[in-house]
This record gives sequence, structure tokens and C-alpha cells, in this order.
Amino acid sequence: MSDHADHRGEADSRSPGERDGRGDREARSERALWVSEARVSDVVGRLIEFWGFKRNMGRVWTLLYLSPEPLSADDLRRLLGLSTGAVSMTLSELARWGVVRKIWVQGERRDFYTAEVQLWRMISRVWSEREKIEVESAIEAFEAALKELETMRRGASLDASTRARIDLQRERIGHLLELARLGKKLLDALLSTAKVDAEPLVRFLLGQRLTDTRDASPR
Repeated sequence: MSDHADHRGEADSRSPGERDGRGDREARSERALWVSEARVSDVVGRLIEFWGFKRNMGRVWTLLYLSPEPLSADDLRRLLGLSTGAVSMTLSELARWGVVRKIWVQGERRDFYTAEVQLWRMISRVWSEREKIEVESAIEAFEAALKELETMRRGASLDASTRARIDLQRERIGHLLELARLGKKLLDALLSTAKVDAEPLVRFLLGQRLTDTRDASPR
């Protein structure tokens, strides 16, 4: 029997995990970015940028969100055409916001990442760490400005023009304060809802909306 035949008859000494890991690596290295993935990641990237985040944060998160398996930084770099440094920095920022997490993949030495898939939970986390703080800061600033105007108004010598200016600003800053307080109440209510997991309600409402849309479409 030839050496070639002997080698064919030899058992694969690798563990199942190692064999599966190699297959997964080969599949990932051959994976191409679908048109749907490119389209959605670009849209989410623009939306994220509009909210004050970096566009690549939206693109990377979307690719992880749409992926059936965890992806490595190298996978993301290759699929999105980004530099190694850009991917590393983006993943660090996403992890800090809690919308991406690092996981271990058996048979791999590299780090892999998955996305937070509970959308309502993800949005509420960002709101609680950014929007809520900004609204509270605005309320404090408006209240401080009103106190300063009230102190000025009690001044002994104010001409009619100055008093009218103070009154105008008190009224209009008061409106801004009411709006900020209303915004805080709405955010508090939304964040409170997120703690009990609003996903079922969101899915129900979106499902009802899709049903209504189908019913309204021409037959």
C-alpha cells in the first residue's frame, strides 16, 4: 500500500472543536458583504452620526447585529474596508456603551464580538447615559438663570426697559424649563418601561402596524 493511501487511512488527530474552528475560520474568510448588509449598515451609520456618534460605530454594530455568528476585528476590517486601528477604536467605544460585547470562541486565540440584539434595551442605555444627563443639566441651567433674573428684578434702580427685558426672559426661560421637565418625565417613563423589558410590546405594536399596512394595501 502506498504512503498516500496510508495517509488517507490515518485518523484526523485534531479534536472536533479544532476541526469545527478551522471550518468556521475558512467560512468567515470567504464571506463577502451582502448588498443588504452594506445598505443597512450605511443607513444605520448615517442615523448614528446624526445622533452625535461616529458613523463607523453604526456600521460595525449593524454588521454584528446582522451576523449569524460572532465576528473578529479582522472580519470587520475586511468586510467594511476599515483600518485595524479604526476597527479597534470603534469596538472599544461600542463596548463602553454596552452595545457590543467580547466573547470567547473555542479553538480561537482572537477576540470575537457580538451585538446587543435587544434594541429597546440598547436605546434606553444610551438615553440613560447621555440624553437624560443632558436634560438634567439643561434643567439646572434654566433654574439657575431664573434665579439670577429674579435677583436682578429685585434691584432697587431698574429702568422700564431693563425690567421689561427681565420679564420677557423670565417668561421664555420658564417655557424652556417646562419643556425640559416634560422631556425628563418622558425619558424617565421610557427608561422605567425598559427595565421591565418593552420588547414584547414593541414587537406587538410593530407587528400590528405591519398587519394594518398589509390590510390597507391594494389587492
